[in-house]
Amino acid sequence: MINNRIMPSGYYVERNEWVMEKIYLDYNASTPLAPEVVDVMKPLLNDYYGNPSALHWSGNPVKGLLHKAREQVAELIACSPREIIFTSGGSEANNLGLKGFYFKNRNKGNHIITSKIEHPAIINPCKFLEQVGARVTYVGVDRYGRVSPEEIEKAITRETILISIMHSNNEVGTLQPINEIGEIADRYGIVFHTDASQSVGKVPVNVNDLKVDMLTIAGHKLYAPKGIGALYIREGIQLEPLIHGAGHEFGLRAGTENTLLAVGLGEACEIAHKQVGNQKIKNLTDYFWRQLKDELGEQVVLNGHPVERLPNTLNVSFVRKIGQELLFAIPDLAASTGSACHAGSIELSPVLKEMDVPEEVGMGAIRFSLGRNTTKEEIDHVVKWLIEIM
Repeated sequence: MINNRIMPSGYYVERNEWVMEKIYLDYNASTPLAPEVVDVMKPLLNDYYGNPSALHWSGNPVKGLLHKAREQVAELIACSPREIIFTSGGSEANNLGLKGFYFKNRNKGNHIITSKIEHPAIINPCKFLEQVGARVTYVGVDRYGRVSPEEIEKAITRETILISIMHSNNEVGTLQPINEIGEIADRYGIVFHTDASQSVGKVPVNVNDLKVDMLTIAGHKLYAPKGIGALYIREGIQLEPLIHGAGHEFGLRAGTENTLLAVGLGEACEIAHKQVGNQKIKNLTDYFWRQLKDELGEQVVLNGHPVERLPNTLNVSFVRKIGQELLFAIPDLAASTGSACHAGSIELSPVLKEMDVPEEVGMGAIRFSLGRNTTKEEIDHVVKWLIEIM
């Protein structure tokens, strides 16, 4: 009898039964909780139940935990803890940054600049602001999905008050020239926001090096819980709160703080701070691409910048195939045809459209995103599955 022997198709035999190994390569959509994050959150389920605003024996320890979490997040991106506002996630942080700034500063101008390949959590707030008086310029990208700083500068007018460009694209992983755009914004006295939901924890992020005034963090992209995020706001930037009430979060987000999830985010940021720069995931991603290219040749095309991209992200087109159909044929592989928000759609990704990817190439796009738990053996399995399906 053969036990636990890996078969060419990715199956293995156990107790004379066929069992398919499930493989997760969708870390850009969401990550599992880090074990250390689970450990630090557990005590708050029972022992730390006080309100962090309460000035007594039950509230003070919780306030201390919340402050520590804020320090941990701040350390990861090199800012002051007072510049960190906890939110319910990346979408709320983006909305607070864009809407909050516009409503507080529209007396100075009504023009916003962003890109055509932003996440819907940026595009849709901009569309909303257009309905209430804002004028928004959506700049294009090159064939690698990269924004041109020169195009940003050309779009600036006397009415421009805000620029928002994502740090990295969630679909193809392309990193944007944020520091160059930041220098332009600074030169013109324009506030600059970046959605760094996909890049924080994967590449070094320093708000001063990037020259940004606001930056979005999403917890579930870096092994923290869903439902928690943060917005960095440089000291001196004035925003109108989206939620009015008491003076929580320095007066910018009313409501008793979710200390449980904030502590989880803080621990995840501390772990990320120690691990950023580790080459393991990048090496696996590069290995994955080499294997696909060696086996499938001209049948596969890399989408996104070949160098300036997230170390864990591999967006590949299988020429003249439909990416979703390939994934349907491998039900135990978790990957995406683009952003998870568009899963199930077989239309060409709007990001790939803006990159002028031909339809026969773009329809076959699959985004593989690796994580801390990904192994070389899993990559080998996925390559074998794809070869067999092709």
